[in-house]
Amino acid sequence: MLLVLSLTAGCSQAPNNGAAPPQDPTNNQVKVQQIAPQKLEIKDSQAVADRLEQLATSIPEVENAHCVVFGNTAVVGINIKKDLDRAKVGTVKYSVAEALKKDPYGVNAVVTADMDLDQRLRDIRDNVRAGRPMTGFAEQMADIVGRIMPQLPRDIRNPPVNQAPNDANQVGNPNL
Repeated sequence: MLLVLSLTAGCSQAPNNGAAPPQDPTNNQVKVQQIAPQKLEIKDSQAVADRLEQLATSIPEVENAHCVVFGNTAVVGINIKKDLDRAKVGTVKYSVAEALKKDPYGVNAVVTADMDLDQRLRDIRDNVRAGRPMTGFAEQMADIVGRIMPQLPRDIRNPPVNQAPNDANQVGNPNL
């Protein structure tokens, strides 16, 4: 019996011959490094606004551009020649976005070709440059960005199913 056990134990061990221990096949992790450029902090908002306006107006078909920097976000309104059809306006707007993408301050800028928003941006920019206090500046910028950014149905979060309405007493009460 001892002989059988010793033979079984001896045969079950594989010779090591100085080789590295076998790796765990379940540990197949891949390490990656972040290569996307990080958004730069905007310290001189007027210089950044001027720079992004120049980039936008360097695109053919753009007559002028107006940029407002709020915090670390830039909104660029472009004024395009009036005789362009809608498809060409989209192409010009895309070209401006491509030009801004190459700039470290413009990579996350918001671009609009809406004439009303461009006029509002121009008014805000002129008031800021004139040193006038901007009451409601944040609200105006939030309204402008809100008009530009689409509301996607997939971004809307439903409340949890087990969450009660705000006023549980009103649910099902026909007297209210």
